[in-house]
Amino acid sequence: MQFKLDPRTKLFMVLIVSSVVLMSATTPFLWVIRSIMTLIPIILLLVEKRYVSALRFLIMYMVAIVLMVYFLSEESTGILKSLLSGYCGIVVQFAPALITAWYVVRTTKTGEFMSAMQKMHVPDGITISLAVVMRFFPTIGEESASINDAMRMRGIMLGGGNAIKMIEYRMIPLLFSIVNIGDELSAAAVTRGLGGNVKRSSVVELKLNAYDYLLMAMFAVVFVIFVVFKYFV
Repeated sequence: MQFKLDPRTKLFMVLIVSSVVLMSATTPFLWVIRSIMTLIPIILLLVEKRYVSALRFLIMYMVAIVLMVYFLSEESTGILKSLLSGYCGIVVQFAPALITAWYVVRTTKTGEFMSAMQKMHVPDGITISLAVVMRFFPTIGEESASINDAMRMRGIMLGGGNAIKMIEYRMIPLLFSIVNIGDELSAAAVTRGLGGNVKRSSVVELKLNAYDYLLMAMFAVVFVIFVVFKYFV
């Protein structure tokens, strides 16, 4: 059986991980549970052959944990240590939700997402907004990479007295591109008939398989264990 998760499973993962992120981990056991929930989307990225993203997130998360546990403490003093401690705390706290959301955005096609939202009877206003957001940030990344390549070919980069040109030739085009991207994605949504009075059909056929049920059960069990050990034990 080919490994392919249903968008509804991915949304369930985001919901569970986001709920856990809102609750602080106060014991080593709860930190272990949060770490497990962080590693699952990283493993899923590896399964999807997105090795660079998986390695980047893994290094970011592990470095933050190592710094917090072994090098930073409550007795740490100094501005640098305070800033580093705050940064590591934010990374460790929100990394699970960030990695899971990144996995969902990068591995879910817009058509699959729209079909899943329609099956869950989500209002079109919410569906269209989320669909535009899902395409908005990856498109910005692609546009920023193209601008960086163009400026690099012209020799405009940090250093060499070109810092002002870097801001002028990279940031300003990116800001204009962001405005245009939002308009184009909204127009594309209207062109595809989103938000119309007629029920929208889809060529994408979604069906939950064994992997979907296994992952949803796993995340549900982990969430229940986290809540029980935090509030009742």
